[in-house]
Parts: sequence; structure tokens; C-alpha cells
Amino acid sequence: QVQLVESGGGLVQAGGSLRLSCTASGRTFSNYIMAWFRQAPGKEREFVAAINKDGGSTYYTDSVKGRFTISRDNAKRTVYLQMNSLKPEDTADYYCAADFYVQISTTTPSRYKYWGQGTQVTVSS
Repeated sequence: QVQLVESGGGLVQAGGSLRLSCTASGRTFSNYIMAWFRQAPGKEREFVAAINKDGGSTYYTDSVKGRFTISRDNAKRTVYLQMNSLKPEDTADYYCAADFYVQISTTTPSRYKYWGQGTQVTVSS
């Protein structure tokens, strides 16, 4: 089992920045692909970014490329999502996810086994 806890959400004005963190406990963190998803009210959960086990490869959905950066610190068992140039359409609950078997290009939520409880991000215009 892997337990994931997100933090760092909040209210920010458009153009601002936030850094989300997700800390894992349980099994060996470095064995897992880590990803961030988000879900806006009334919408389906969507993929945001993923990072491979050693942090050397990343993958982003087109709408956040150049604005968001995913990274990980395996010693701290933590994955980060640095979000810059935030837009109102980035408003959502953000979730981190982990799985041993997926690829960083796996964007389907149901493919990920472990999930955090989410952290809310609100971007005001």
C-alpha cells in the first residue's frame, strides 16, 4: 500500500504561482511513476503531468506545457507540481497518483492505483 498526502493548494490571482507537494508513505517511493491529475467542478478528472521513477523523464498535457513543472525528491518521498502563470481555467482539485505499472504517458485515471485526497486550487481573474 502507498498513502499519498497532498498540500500546497490555495487561492491565487491569475498570473500567480503555487507549488503543490505530495508526500508518500508505505512502499518504496522510487518504484512508482507519479502523476498529477485535476478535477474541476462538474468535469471529469484529467491528467496534468507525470514523472518517471528517477525523475529523468516527464510528460505534460498540452494546456500546462511551459507553465507547470513536475519534479520529485525520492529521498523525501515527495513529488512536486510547480504551477506558474496560473489561469482561471486551472481552478480545480488537484490529486497526486501513483502506480508501479504505468508509463509516464498514461493519462487515464483508472490506470493509477493509489490516490491522495486532493488539494484545492482556485485562480481568480
